[in-house]
Formats: sequence, C-alpha cells, structure tokens
Amino acid sequence: MAVKSHEVMMKESGKLTLSNNTRTVLERRYLKKDPQGRLQESPEGLFRRVASHVAQAETLYGEGVDPSSFSDLFYTLMSEFKFLPNSPTLMNAGNELGQLAACFVLPVEDSLDGIFDAVKNAAIIHKSGGGTGFSFSRLRAKDSRVGSTGGVASGPVSFMKIFNTATEQVKQGGTRRGANMAILRVDHPDILDFIHCKADNQALNNFNISVGVTDLFMEAVQQGESYDLIEPSNGKVRGRIDAREVFDALTHQAWFNGDPGIIFLDRINRDNPTPEIGAIESTNPCGEQPLLPMEACNLGSINLATCVVTDKGSTTVDFDALKEIVWLAVRFLDDTIDMGRYPLDEIEQMVTGNRKIGLGVMGFADLLFMLGIPYNSDEAVAQAESLMGFVQAEAHEASRHLSASRGPFPNIDRSVFQGDEARNYRNATCTTIAPTGTLSILAACSSGIEPVFALSYVRRVMDGDELVEVNPLFEAVAKARGFYSPALMARIAEKGSIAHMADIPEDVRRIFVTAHDVSPEWHIRMQGAFQSHTDNAVSKTVNLPRTATVEEVQSIYDMAFDLGCKGVTIYRDGSKENQVLSVGDGPGTDAPSTPLHEVRERPEILEGFTSKMTTGMGQLYVTVTEMDGRPFEVFATIGKSGKSTTAKTEAIGRLISLALRSGVDVEEIINQLKGICGEHAVFQKGGRVLSIPDAIARVLEKRYLKGGYRAGVKKTEASLTGDLCPECGGTVAHEEGCMKCHLCGFTKCG
Repeated sequence: MAVKSHEVMMKESGKLTLSNNTRTVLERRYLKKDPQGRLQESPEGLFRRVASHVAQAETLYGEGVDPSSFSDLFYTLMSEFKFLPNSPTLMNAGNELGQLAACFVLPVEDSLDGIFDAVKNAAIIHKSGGGTGFSFSRLRAKDSRVGSTGGVASGPVSFMKIFNTATEQVKQGGTRRGANMAILRVDHPDILDFIHCKADNQALNNFNISVGVTDLFMEAVQQGESYDLIEPSNGKVRGRIDAREVFDALTHQAWFNGDPGIIFLDRINRDNPTPEIGAIESTNPCGEQPLLPMEACNLGSINLATCVVTDKGSTTVDFDALKEIVWLAVRFLDDTIDMGRYPLDEIEQMVTGNRKIGLGVMGFADLLFMLGIPYNSDEAVAQAESLMGFVQAEAHEASRHLSASRGPFPNIDRSVFQGDEARNYRNATCTTIAPTGTLSILAACSSGIEPVFALSYVRRVMDGDELVEVNPLFEAVAKARGFYSPALMARIAEKGSIAHMADIPEDVRRIFVTAHDVSPEWHIRMQGAFQSHTDNAVSKTVNLPRTATVEEVQSIYDMAFDLGCKGVTIYRDGSKENQVLSVGDGPGTDAPSTPLHEVRERPEILEGFTSKMTTGMGQLYVTVTEMDGRPFEVFATIGKSGKSTTAKTEAIGRLISLALRSGVDVEEIINQLKGICGEHAVFQKGGRVLSIPDAIARVLEKRYLKGGYRAGVKKTEASLTGDLCPECGGTVAHEEGCMKCHLCGFTKCG
C-alpha cells in the first residue's frame, strides 16, 4: 500500500495550484461540459465566470463603482479558496440556468391542489439545483374526515412518499439529485408514525426528517406530563399523549439509524426577523437555514484556515484579513440575490423582500490544528466564540454599510429592526453555519465546524492500487517531529485515530483529535458556541460510538436545548448497517426482521431474456428467467476473461438465483450489488459501470424497477446501510447534518 505525499498531489493549472482531489471534484461536478460530457472550461474559467456574473449587480445601485474591479476581487477571493459560495452559484452563475440559491422552503397546504402544487414546485427547484424543506404539519391527520369527499385522510407520511418518488426522477441541474427536509410538529396526531417512517432504512431516502419540538413539549418531558395533540384542519384537540413516550420513541429511533433529528421551533421563531410576514415552520435539508414558506437563501463559507498566520514563531488569527474577507463575502452574497434567477415568482418576491444571506465558515478544525488547540477543550470553545462573534459583528456591519448606499431590505418595516437605526441592515439575516460538502474538498480544508473525520485514509484508484492519503497539517508535524513513516501512516488509516498510539508524542495526540475522539458533550458545546453568534442555525452532526445508549442520545437532546441550539442531528457509528433482511433473535431485538422463505422449485420451462453489458473485465452476458413476471434465476457469464473471474461471475449468479427463489425482493438484491467497485470501471451509455455485480444490478434495475437505471439512487440507499460511498466505495462520513465522502466529493445533501 503506497503512501501519497501531499506535495505530490499538487498540480499547476495556469495560475492556480490545485490538488488532485480539488481538480477531480471540479471536473466531475462544476466545470461546464458539452452534451457529450467533454470539459468546456478550466478551473480559472469557472471562477472568472462566477465572479464576472455576480459583479454585474454592482451596476444596479448607482454607487459609482467599477464592476470589473469587484469581478477581480471576487475572483481572487474564490480562486485563493478564502471563500466559496454554495454549489448552485458555482454551477449556474453565468450559465443559462442562472439559479444561484441553495436552499428553499415550500408550503404544503391541506388540499390535493396544494399538495401537488408543492410536488411540482419542488421538482422545478430540484431541476435548478436547489434543495427543499417542507413542513407537513398543516396536513390533516390519518383517518380524519375529508369534508369535500366524505372520505378519510391518509396522513402526512403517505404524501411524503409521493414527494420522495418525484425527487428520484429529477436530477439537479444535470449533476445531482435533489435533497429534502420533512418536518412535522410534535403536537401533530401522526407524530409517532412520522418518527418511525424511516425505521426500515429503505423508505424516504431522499428525505432528512426532523421533529419540530416546542418549548411546551420539552417542559412536559421534563415534568413527566402529557400534552395535547392538535388536529391541524380545525385546531381542535384530538387527544393527549405522554411526552416521555414520544421523547423515548424519538431518541430510540435516532439512536437506531440517525433519523429523525429535531429542531426547536419556538427558539427558531424567537429569532425570526420578520414575524409579521409569517411564522417559520421548516428549514432547508440540513437544518441550518430556517425559512418562511416560499423563501430561499444564498449561502457561502469562509475558509478560516487561510486566516492563520505565523510571525516570529507565534501562530495567530489574522483578524484584519478575516474582516476583509467577511466584508467582501457579504457584498458577494448580496449581489447574488440580484443576479439569480428564481424558479417561482413567489420565491423571487420573498427573497428580494427579505434579502437573507447566510455567511458561514469552514476549516475550523484545521485552524485549531494550526493554533495547537484540541477540539475537545475549553480553549477551542472560547476560540469558536471569539471567531464567530467577530464574523457575526463584521457581517452585520458590512450589511449596514451596504444599506447606506443600496437601502435596507424592503420588508424592514415589517421586521424586528423597524425604527432601529443601529440595525438598519441590507439583509434580514447575515450568518449561517452550513454544510460545506464538496466546497471544503475544493478548498482542501476541514468541513464546516466539524472535527476532522480522519487523519489518514485509504483511497482506491482505478488500477486497483491503494494509496494512503494523510492530512497535510498532521503530515507536516509528523515529519518535523521525526515520527513520520509510511508504515505508521498506513496503520493510522486502519485505526482512524491516533488517540491510543503510544509511538506518537502525547502532545500531538492531544491536539490531532478526530470526530470519534470527541465526546458528545464537546460536539454540543461547540455547536452551542457557534449558534450563540449565528443569525440562522448551525448544521452539525454529533458523532457517537456504536456502543452509545439511548439514554446518551436523550442527554444530548437535553443539552442542545439548554445550550440554545436550534436543532441537533446525531449519528451512532455503524447504525445504518441494520439491514431490513436481518433475522432478529426474537422479541426485543433492535433490527427489524423478515422471516426466511422456502426455496421454490424450478419448473421445467421458464421464459426470460439475455442482456449484454460492457464491463472492465470483458463483455458480460446476463440471462434472467422469469416466473409470473418476476425474476426467478440469474445466469451470468463473462467473455474473454480468466477462469477465476468466470468462476466468480457464475457464483454471483447462483447466489442471486438462490435469493430470488427464496423470496428476496429484487430491489433488495439491487441495493446490495449496486455501487460495488471493481478493479476496472468503464464508462458506457447510462453511466459508469463499476464492476460485474454493479453491471448485473443495472440489468435488473432497468427491467424491474420503474424508471430504469437511476444513477446513484439505489447506490445511495445501499451506502446508507453500509457506510460506503455510492460513487467510489470509500468510507462515508456523517457530519454537518449530512452524509459526505471525503474521497470523491459525493454528498447526499448537495
């Protein structure tokens, strides 16, 4: 296993120096391509395109500024990776689509017209590159009467499935699938159905879900009391339920597989800057951006690692440089509001009326490494308070400065800032801690405010080799302190942490902690520190060891509430591995179980079909026999390959046949096979064929799953149960309220 030096990863690209990882992500996800998929721009061209387009807003307000000068400033800001806007801006600025915002919230009204209008609007937004949040709390409860028809309602969860199916059919801007957030108030009569709606790890995989928790509910939990369930169609009390029962169900389900999270609705609405316009009832897909119905927001993140300087042996934060970045980033984000095209007129009116922006940070863990501060320490929490307090104050001042020449946001007279000259802001909100997803890979920094996922990890490349890649800051320290070796780096990649490696100096082990070295208390304390200086909310994941208990999850929720967080997401290591097909040990087992079936006998004659598929190992021929329109057996042969490959291919077919004849659903088989990476991936019509089992999955899906081959859908579902990236097979990190691959840039939430 080879160790790849960080220096070797760097390549010149004209004026820009880019890592291999940065270049790969840019080429796969951001650079313009022609209809045949050939690159049509360079990384420099991308940043020039975005900077030039956004800077055109500088001509709109008669400020007497030269837009080309701001175009140059914006280009430098992005190309030096000091700041990056959200992905839709990088993808769409200066392109025909022109939609620049990342996050939207849509209303779901309690009528068929309202529900399907929301489905249609969500599809339009997903096509343009945005993610959507919904509150399903307005929908009447299951089994309640529908006056216009005399029938009974099917409830919010049933309609969420329609939204989920629609999302699968729309690929965002031609590059990624849409992400959704579903929220249900804790006082909705269907709350227990909602809490368990993702219990099988298979349903609603295009949704994150969160329970909208009220202060009244949290008080009832603490007092051991019951509370009212309210029928949304008429506002009447439909019943009462014990708060502790609901809280136990919520925390157990989150412990079991990470869903649902929670958001604190009352706290979010206490910080609502425009309560006269409406109440906030939902957030964007990762929970960090509370928005009014029909509202959107443009986000961007500052790379804090670029603001660390060393002078005469002393390493500090350059607050002058940070201030300059904040002011320019606020101007950039305000300009994007004017230069963006909005998918719906109602959204444009709401966005331009409130002009919300969300400036956040990334690279915080790197900054701590550079300052020699452990993430899990009081000093790190104090550093978070200091940094975000500074960013918040300067963002507000920059917004107030823009207001002097451009005017405040139009709805300010209907806001909490009305008549307050000191808060005569251009933007109703200024700061958000958002998931940085692929942005932190582009900037080669740590994700958001998360601790690093790993100091060393294994990347599997196309020729089958394995390369150990090392965090560059840790690598530099290891070399400077004299304990670096390829063997040690490979060992770290296997363990994922250096916490108990005695051959590494203790002071280094104390500073270079990873996500799983950090106890839940420190995760929440860090989230609370950033939240206390953030207008909107904070996207973060509290990582738990596999051995964590439900009671520990409950204490995390209590602590998040006490520290002023606006929501919390947890992930217990390996919890997505609980398979639908696991056979439980009897009553009380955590994983759902499916009874085994007898293996059906094969009739003498069966009809079927044969499909040819190109793989990296040769031409694959897959023959499928059918009984009653369903697959019964699979025979797979590979041409012009070695005996070992031929034998393995035959074995795969036999095992699939056994599973099918035993009653295993073909979709479950596809889930298991799809996304398995082999030694030689190849491109062909319909996408990248990763291996022989991946090719067989394609054949089965095209035949038996409605919509044919949908690149990434079922691979994502498989990865949710196995913690593997659906695109490259690498280890997936659960952080920033989402799922992210540090190797290839895949993210479930955009």
